Amino acid sequence: MKASKGKGPVRKDKKEVLKPVEEIKVGKRKAAIEADKSRRKLAKNAKLGKKDPNKPKRPASAFFVFLEEFRTVYKKEHPNVKAVSAVGKAGGEKWKSMSPAEKAPYEAKAAKRKTEYEKLMKAYNNKEDDTEDDEEEVAERSKPIAKIVEEEESAEEDDEEDDDDDEDED
Repeated sequence: MKASKGKGPVRKDKKEVLKPVEEIKVGKRKAAIEADKSRRKLAKNAKLGKKDPNKPKRPASAFFVFLEEFRTVYKKEHPNVKAVSAVGKAGGEKWKSMSPAEKAPYEAKAAKRKTEYEKLMKAYNNKEDDTEDDEEEVAERSKPIAKIVEEEESAEEDDEEDDDDDEDED
């Protein structure tokens, strides 16, 4: 007679005893997990919330330039339709059915807006660089005098050590 491999009789009811993970977490552990999730959400919102209101907005694409004009025409033709989604769907269908020649003026307007945006962004980035340089200068000026003196002294000591090394070589 062959002995079976294994560590004893297999219990079939063991699988039934297992509960979903969410039910296992109870009490303080569950509260800690939820608190951790809320901390992550707050941290994410804090990172996203640091937008500069002076930064230029990105220009509209050719489709949205078209949609600006299409919206006024559509509202005149369909005054009873209040849903924004209906206007968007109708505009999307019209845009898809247009030929490249019909789309060209909208693409030209979008390209013009993009060049203006790039000029504004260059000016904005230059201002940002200038303010960062100013902040560094202010930080340098606000250093305590004792630290500046210590830095100068340590620099002089390094120079003297270098001079001593040069004399030993002769």
